[in-house]
Order: sequence, then C-alpha cells, then structure tokens
Amino acid sequence: MPINENEFFRQMTLLICSSLDLETALQRSLHYLVKYMPVDSIFLHLYEKSLGAIRTITEVKAEETRTMEKITPLTREGRDSFEKPGVPNVRIVNSPEQDPVIKKIAESFNMPNSSALVMRLVIEGARLGSLTLTADGKDRYTDEHARLFALLNEPFAIALSNALAYQQVIRLKDMLTDDNRYLNQELLRMSGEEIVGTDFGLKDVMEMVRKVAPLESPVLLLGETGAGKGVIASAIHYLSPRRKGPFITVNSGAIPETLIDSELFGHEKGAFTGAIEQKRGRFERANHGTVFLDEIGELPPHAQIRMLRVLQEKEIERVGGTKAIPVDIRIIAATHRNLQDMVREKKFREDLWFRINVFPIRVPPLRERKEDIPSLVYYFINKKMKQLKLPAAPELSAGAIDRLMTYHWPGNVRELENVVERELILNKGEPLTFGLLAGADEVTPPEILAGRANEPANLDKATALHIQRALQKANGIVHGPGGAAAILGINPSTLRSKMKKLGIPYGRKRG
Repeated sequence: MPINENEFFRQMTLLICSSLDLETALQRSLHYLVKYMPVDSIFLHLYEKSLGAIRTITEVKAEETRTMEKITPLTREGRDSFEKPGVPNVRIVNSPEQDPVIKKIAESFNMPNSSALVMRLVIEGARLGSLTLTADGKDRYTDEHARLFALLNEPFAIALSNALAYQQVIRLKDMLTDDNRYLNQELLRMSGEEIVGTDFGLKDVMEMVRKVAPLESPVLLLGETGAGKGVIASAIHYLSPRRKGPFITVNSGAIPETLIDSELFGHEKGAFTGAIEQKRGRFERANHGTVFLDEIGELPPHAQIRMLRVLQEKEIERVGGTKAIPVDIRIIAATHRNLQDMVREKKFREDLWFRINVFPIRVPPLRERKEDIPSLVYYFINKKMKQLKLPAAPELSAGAIDRLMTYHWPGNVRELENVVERELILNKGEPLTFGLLAGADEVTPPEILAGRANEPANLDKATALHIQRALQKANGIVHGPGGAAAILGINPSTLRSKMKKLGIPYGRKRG
C-alpha cells in the first residue's frame, strides 16, 4: 500500500512537537514510526568537536527512556564523517563494523549486530547533532526507509534546538536558585557587621581600603586571628565596582584537603564516588564578583597550583572536566601567618606569593587600637541584645571599661565580642562588670575610689573617666613622652578629638 508522505509528515511533526520533554516526544514518535520501518531504539547524539567525541544524551525504547551523558571517543575517520561537508543527510548502516561512527557507538552500547539509520540534524546550516534509529539484526534498512526518514529532518532539528534551549533555561533557573540560596546564607552570616574604628584605630587601614577598592588589583590582608580581616575584605568589595556581584568567602583551613578542589573549582557528574550531579565551585559562583580567600596560608600545595592558574589565566577547570571555564573575579586573600617565612621553608609557592602580595594591608590587633574598645563594646552590646532578645541595654559598672582597656586581648575583636556576649548572659538586668575577664588588671580610677564605686556608668562617662585618669598620671600633658596619648596608646590628635567630644578640657583650658 503506497505511503501518504504528507500524512506521515504531518502526524510525525505533531508527535515530535507534542512535548518540550524530548524523551516524551521521541517515545511517542517511536510508536508511530514502527508502522513504517523497523525501530527498536532511538538515540540522540550531540557532537562535541572540542573533545572529538559523541555525547549520547537520550536512548528511547518502546517501554522506557534513558537520559544519560555518555561520551564515545571517535577515531580521526569518525570525526571526519561529522566535520566534512558532502556526507549524506541520512545514512544507512546495515553493518556497524563498516562505519567509523556507528561501530564505536555499537561497541559502547553492546549492539554489534544491529542495523542503523543515521540522520544529521541541521538547522540554518548549523549541525546540532544526530538522530539514530536502530533495529536488531543486519540489513534491516532500505533506501525507502531512508527517504521517508529524511522528510523529518527539519521537525527533529527544530525540536532538538527548542529542547536544548529549554534545558538551558531550566539549568540557568536552577543555578539562579542555587546562587540565591547560597548568597542569602552569606548575607545572613554577614548581616549586622559594620566597621567600628574608622575614625580612630582603623583610620589608616580605611584610607588604604578607599585607595585600592575601585581597582582590580589583588589585596592581601595581614593580621592576627580575630582582628577583623573579613570585615575589611567585605568593605573592599562593597566599595568597588563589583559591589552588585557576589562576595564569596572561602575559609581555606576549614575545608578538608580531599574536598578542597571540588569546593573551590566544582566537579562534573561522576567525577568521583558520590558526585551524583554537576556542581559549581566557589570561584564559578563568584563570577563578576569577589572571592575572599581567608587563611590562604592553609591551602595545600596542589590547590596552590590551581589557584595560580586562576590568578594568571582567569579560568578554572572542574574536577573530572576537560573544559576551561572563564571566570571574572577579584581575589582578596588574608592570613595570620608569615607567608615570606613559609616561602623560604617551601611551604608556600613563591610565584603565588608574588601574585597575591600586590597590595598588602595590615589590620592591627585590638591591643594596638584600644581607643576603639568603648565603641566596640557599645556596638556588640546592641548587636547581642537583639540576638539574646534582651528588653533594654544594660549599663556598665564603674571600672568596667578600665578593666577592658587594661586587658591584652590575644583573641582580638572576636574575643571582645564573645566576652560581651558572656557578660550579657551572666548579668541580665544588672550592670556589666567584666569581672571574669581572665588576665585583666584590676585598676580603678581615683574618682571611683572617692566614693562612686556603686554608681553605674554609661560608655561616654566611662571613657571620660579613663582619659581623665591618664591625664592625671601624665600631669595634664597630652602630647610627647609620658603624655596621656602615649599612656593610652593612641594618636595625640585622636585623643584631643575625643576629649573635645566628651567635654574634657586640655592645654590652657585645663589650666
């Protein structure tokens, strides 16, 4: 019985375009095709020119479909059959061993005795891939089957193009959801952070931040643990042109060595046991933004090598992948270790050291900027009040600030934050004394010894008492050796500014 080609084309086009889910559309098509030609399976292949291989993405049978990512390397002859013009649009391959492409696919899928009908999917001159029909046994396909199958080139090509575009939209949507989830966690972690001491102890640091923030240069933050390097890194990002992009933090010492490559650079599906899906690493997430590499001195040697490539080439390669992925990122690194000593000891790569040490900024420890302690205490009290759901801000007992100012703070700002939180928990509703601060000198200002020891003091009052005590010890001298500024460890002009704000006379006014 003659075949009505118009009806065949119309019905097949309706089936091919019946679903954006390509597997569903192909399975519906298979059930119709078997009326006109032998078909046991339909395979959809994409040609990866950069790999010189076929990537099979779908296998459809009458009762099942399989989505996959199976790579089949091709010989030179096989690659030529894809790349050279003049190859028939539909090829009959009744003996797989005689065709360089189908031979490899038949071996890969254990189908040595099958016949195949192979259609090149081309739209607007661009080769998208191939659609292959297979039937068990040899010599199953004829020229009539090939002619009929060739009618479907354009519908299949359009369907493939639309399906690939749809999958890309879904992938980008999933990436966006993933990014939003990740960035929301980062924002929650960073919420409430601000820089205290920009006009006093961190004035010089912030001046350097303002100079380097608008540039693309790498920045290296040096300083002790807990000094606030992460807050400074965040300030550089949010003062830069990249402020609308992501700010991704990597704690180099907190990631297990076996996972660090996957965390930083991502991995492909199946790259190792447990890699059940593709994953983007921190660098890929930070595209068009900033990566903050905290404690970069803790990076293992193999990760240092890959880090150097990121800095030099601005590209990464996922674990298990072969494709270079460009990334547009700025690097801010931080460490509490002496990287120069590590370079001399062969524990840190010298070439990586040169790349990150473009603009070093030293963040001073808290003991070198004690003039910031009253402001930091005020800031942490307000921050912790919200977290602990306290109804009102507690007062500071007389001598509390002095006790904090005389402590050496080995844990820096982070330790001060913990001390404030502990004091709020222990002294709910009572003035804060910081009496449990280990190692603090028990020093009490003369004014308090005069009979005001039980009177609570606010922060400004406590700061004023501390400055007056230093002035008394220095016989009213602000500047110079033995002056109040030297005793307090702050700049004389900074001290005068504080005294003016607190109404403490100095110079002739004091006299």
